[in-house]
Amino acid sequence: MRKKNVVVILCDQMQQRAVMQEGKAKMPNLKALQLDAITFSNAHTVNAICSPSRASLITGVLPHNHGMVDCTHTVPAYRAEYDYRLRTLPNVLKDAGYELGYYGKWHIERSYDLSRFGFCSYETEHDIPKKQVHYLDKLSIHNEGYKDFTLCGVYQEGIEASEEHYLFSKAENFITERKHEDKPFCLFVSAYAPHDPYMVPKDLYDRYKDEEITVPGSWDGHECKRPVFYERLHEVWKDFGPEAIRKAIRCYYAYCSLVDEEMGKLLAFLKREGLYDDTLVLFLADHGDMAGAHGLFCKGVPAYEEGYGIPLALKMPGMLHAGERCAAYVCTCDILPTILDVLDIPWDGGRLDGSSMMPYVDDEGKCGESSSLAEFHGQRYSYTQRIIWYKGLKYVFNGFDRDEMYDLSADPEELHNLIDDPLYEGKKKQLVSLMWKKMEES
Repeated sequence: MRKKNVVVILCDQMQQRAVMQEGKAKMPNLKALQLDAITFSNAHTVNAICSPSRASLITGVLPHNHGMVDCTHTVPAYRAEYDYRLRTLPNVLKDAGYELGYYGKWHIERSYDLSRFGFCSYETEHDIPKKQVHYLDKLSIHNEGYKDFTLCGVYQEGIEASEEHYLFSKAENFITERKHEDKPFCLFVSAYAPHDPYMVPKDLYDRYKDEEITVPGSWDGHECKRPVFYERLHEVWKDFGPEAIRKAIRCYYAYCSLVDEEMGKLLAFLKREGLYDDTLVLFLADHGDMAGAHGLFCKGVPAYEEGYGIPLALKMPGMLHAGERCAAYVCTCDILPTILDVLDIPWDGGRLDGSSMMPYVDDEGKCGESSSLAEFHGQRYSYTQRIIWYKGLKYVFNGFDRDEMYDLSADPEELHNLIDDPLYEGKKKQLVSLMWKKMEES
């Protein structure tokens, strides 16, 4: 029997709360995909910056085990170096007979030679042509001692001028060239959007002109007992007035919609070619974006849900489990073993830090005992963090400041740090114990 095709749509910096459930970003194609897919409502990245999380996606191990603990372009190799001895998802699929393609942002290791990972066709950020566009508006911030930082903007040209349009067009070409071959294919489409700066076509920006976009209630950053470093980061954005905040959020939503627009074309193409029903389609992000929550934009050290929660939808071959929701705590490391489990391909690369998500789908009762671990190594300044999620609670170990603990069931906006609350002392100890157990296992 011919193996099932695989399409992975990977977004950069897409906040789960903005695009799923009752999110305000217009994502009609993602919502349509969710009707055919399993939606994982408690999915988190293992690290809130690009390279560590992306490397975990293809290796199934935490950043400290694959070595790329920071972004490839921000620190020298001695601070973060990918371990090429590791077996990866694309390597295994290649050995199982798959033709592999990758189009878009790579940002996993420094060689940019994707053939060593099994890809026969690829274009990364080093190869993608840049189109000239004419900006109608830009929003930047100025902080003394630093270069001005452009957060968002609007350009005159249409969607066809976007990098995302180019990437998804390349994806269609890849499938067209292989649809009649005996070999199955695995295709990664890795969009830059909605990573900052949020630069969007005017027609997409205008789709939100009649939408009420509000300043997040947590913008002023008056949460109880949050780490001092979070306050310092808030200072970067403190001069943003309500109009600037709403404009940036509107651009962010429009950038999310750009991905949705192009993804919809690709999924429609798969349907026209008779490939959709029996293809495994995975939609996810490497990490989230604060998008104004807690007085912040972008991502990094602040361990809030806006930065760590990721959209995750898995459409099974044969449309199995269509429209189901799974509340288990799952993470980036679980993607590799899940895909291999669904495809019935054995893993031959040693121990993993993740495990297949399918047992939680098959037995909802197991979700209540699920937990997830993330780690952060602080970017340039090594602000060490570990994060654990379990039973609606979240504990953040901050090696540089006070720790954090949130009851996400009662306080989903994370406005009340319960780390010193005596009523939560027993639960805090339980979370710390579980965190250490998972760290030792990894």
